[in-house]
Amino acid sequence: MIHPGVAFMRMLALLPLPAVRGLGAALGHLLYWVLRSRRRVALVNLRLCFPELGERARRRLVHRNFVVFCQAALDRSWVWHAPADVLRKRIRIEGNVDDLTREGAVVLFAPHFYGMDAGGSAIMLQVDRPGCTIYSSQPSRVLDAWIRAGRSRFGDITLVSRQDGVRAAVRALRQGRMLYLLPDMDLGRPESVFVPFFGVPAATVPVLPRLARLGNARVVPVITRMTRDGYAVRIHPAWQDYPTDDATADTARMNLELQRYIEAMPEQYYWVHRRFKTRPEGEPPVY
Repeated sequence: MIHPGVAFMRMLALLPLPAVRGLGAALGHLLYWVLRSRRRVALVNLRLCFPELGERARRRLVHRNFVVFCQAALDRSWVWHAPADVLRKRIRIEGNVDDLTREGAVVLFAPHFYGMDAGGSAIMLQVDRPGCTIYSSQPSRVLDAWIRAGRSRFGDITLVSRQDGVRAAVRALRQGRMLYLLPDMDLGRPESVFVPFFGVPAATVPVLPRLARLGNARVVPVITRMTRDGYAVRIHPAWQDYPTDDATADTARMNLELQRYIEAMPEQYYWVHRRFKTRPEGEPPVY
């Protein structure tokens, strides 16, 4: 028997994009008021990262953030179920695709903007190269299978379990796969280093420079932006002189580069995540 949530998303994929976005906006307005704990997390994050903003401006930004979050969540209906021609029409790729297809291993730095699944699907659909991404399994077996199917829908892509660690990802890089990596979350104290994120010490796993070094790979930032008519996937130039021999400095650079991308569209970043839940020794909790 099909999961009712999956059935709903399949039906939603048949609707015009304005209808899907309108429903997402309505849901976002509702959840902004209902999910008080997540609203508080986002507000704390913005107070830390954008102290120059007034309280009213921060609340407006968080309200907009909830709307974009829900719109992107419902967009997965057509990203994972609509015909490929629909995705080609709604998701455009900007920048130098050759940076992904030329010889040599490549890690795609794809931070947690809400369009990340749309960006990943578009790249696998439109870029002629096998891919790989690291995946965390879901508690529900039905939803886990649905998400895995959605993320592996196009092209030749391997989903590497997070439990398999760095070794499986390095093996994929050495096999010639481009690695779609989302390394900007707080995953706890083990293996993390504290580097600035908007000037605040943030526990960050140095997996990006580690994989780039072990896989002898260039790092190409891929940033997905929600637009009125779908998404724009911007392929930025590969970072020069990266990685170095200093993984902590390389991780600090990653956060600094990410900060610049966020400043261009702060309403589309994953602020509902407790990015500063792990604190340096002796520092009080912020949430």
